[in-house]
Amino acid sequence: MAVNRDALQRGFAEFVGTFALVFVGAGSIIATSGGNLTAIALAHGLAIGVMASAVGHISGGHFNPAVTLGFLVARRIEPVLAVVYWVAQFLAATVAALLLSWLLPETSVNTVKLGTPVLGSGIGAGEGLVIELILTFFLVWVIFATAADPRGAFRSIAGLAIGGTITLDIFMGRPYTGAAMNPARAFGPQLVGDHWSSGWVWYAGPVVGGAVAALMYELLYLRPARPEPVGPVESGVIEPRAGESA
Repeated sequence: MAVNRDALQRGFAEFVGTFALVFVGAGSIIATSGGNLTAIALAHGLAIGVMASAVGHISGGHFNPAVTLGFLVARRIEPVLAVVYWVAQFLAATVAALLLSWLLPETSVNTVKLGTPVLGSGIGAGEGLVIELILTFFLVWVIFATAADPRGAFRSIAGLAIGGTITLDIFMGRPYTGAAMNPARAFGPQLVGDHWSSGWVWYAGPVVGGAVAALMYELLYLRPARPEPVGPVESGVIEPRAGESA
C-alpha cells in the first residue's frame, strides 16, 4: 500500500523527535561518563518534552515503538501508519547513534558503550524486565491521560507531563536498567556499538508495559465514551442550560 503525504509528514516528525531523544539522551551519558544522574534524566526528559510540544500536533509525539504499539492495540492508529512510525523511530535511533560514534571522542564513547542501556550490579534480566515494564507503563499511562484523552485537564501541556515522566523514571531506573523505556532508544546504540547483552529486556519490557497501560486506560476511561461532566463555573465545566439534560 502506498504511503501518502500525510503519513510521510507524520513519519518525519517521528524521525526528528526520536533522533533528538537518542542524540541528546545518549549524548548526555557520553558527555558525563554516565556519572551525572540529574543531567542524564533532565536531558532525556527535556528532549521528549520539547519535541512532543513541537510536533505533537503533527504525529502525536510518540518517539517510541512501545508508545506506537500502545496506540495500535487501543485502535487509535492505523496499522500502516504504525509501521511508518516504527521505521522512522528505529532509523532515527540508528542515525543518531552513528553520528554520536563518529563525532564524539572514541574513549568517551567506549567508556559508556555509546549510551547503551545496561543492567546494574545485582540486577538480573528478570528484574530488569519488570523494572522496564513498570517504568514504561507509567510513561504510556501519562501519554494517554494527557495527550489521548480529550477530557484531560492538562492536555495543552502534555509535553511537560510526558517529559517529566521520562525524567522521574530515569531518576529511579537509570542505575538498574538504564531506564530506556523505549526499544528504539536501546536499538540505536546496541546496533552501532554491537552491545547486545540481555538486549531483549529493552524490547519485551517496554512492549508489554506500554500495551498494558494503553489497554487499561482505553478500556477504563475512553471506551465507551463517558458523558461530559458538569459542575460549577469555577470547575471549568459549564453547567447545562435550563431544560437540557447533562
